[in-house]
Amino acid sequence: MNSVNNPPKENFWAIPQRVAGSSALASQTAMAQVQLATRGLYKSYQKGSFGIPVLQGIDLSIYEGEFLAIVGSSGCGKSTLLHLLGTLDKPDAGEVYFEGNRIDNLPSASRDLLRNKHFGMIFQFYHLLPELTALENVLAPALIAESTLSYWLRRGEHRRRAEELLEMVGITARAKHKPRELSGGEMQRAAIARALLSKPRVLLADEPTGNLDRTTGEQIMQILRELNKREKLTIVMVTHDPWIAEQADRIVRLDEGRIQRG
Repeated sequence: MNSVNNPPKENFWAIPQRVAGSSALASQTAMAQVQLATRGLYKSYQKGSFGIPVLQGIDLSIYEGEFLAIVGSSGCGKSTLLHLLGTLDKPDAGEVYFEGNRIDNLPSASRDLLRNKHFGMIFQFYHLLPELTALENVLAPALIAESTLSYWLRRGEHRRRAEELLEMVGITARAKHKPRELSGGEMQRAAIARALLSKPRVLLADEPTGNLDRTTGEQIMQILRELNKREKLTIVMVTHDPWIAEQADRIVRLDEGRIQRG
């Protein structure tokens, strides 16, 4: 991973204090480390001969162990920003940093490894492989990351970890069921377990409750809150639901590709 050549002034990676919703939260986050950050991020997409700006100069710092919600109207750039944070896409201009290292300019293979090892990702539509059982879907990151021999030698360890995760999200009884046999909530629980297999440092969640009813969505949010509090896992979540956003420590609002201030 490439080192930061010219980090911004004022000790970019250690923030003395940040504005928080309560004095207790402010105390907990004093001297918090910036874990994930963007500087001057721009992104546009081509539609025919026209360029459509999506993000316009995004500066954002995400702190280790915090639960951040990104909100805004449809088309404001929420998911695009999340994809850039997770190196699923590359910006037109600007930089993305993870733990002091620039990551947006890494080679494709290095970005793949970063996502497999350090970033867990969950999506609105689950993205489970239909031919695999819930347990096999949870194991998929290990199958992808390791050689056949390495996986075979560690298969017992990986299986125990996957089974523990399925138990944690409450679907042990559905471990041998394929996605078509699962409810939406069960599929999202399996997707969360899969995202946690490699013990990531950051969890990126794109509308994790967007395809679920309110009761099931609340259950998914309870799992995410517990992960954040118990495991100190940094979570960055995109949502259009104000109630869901209020469960986070901090809310960032996007409007026409820019962060709203004040």
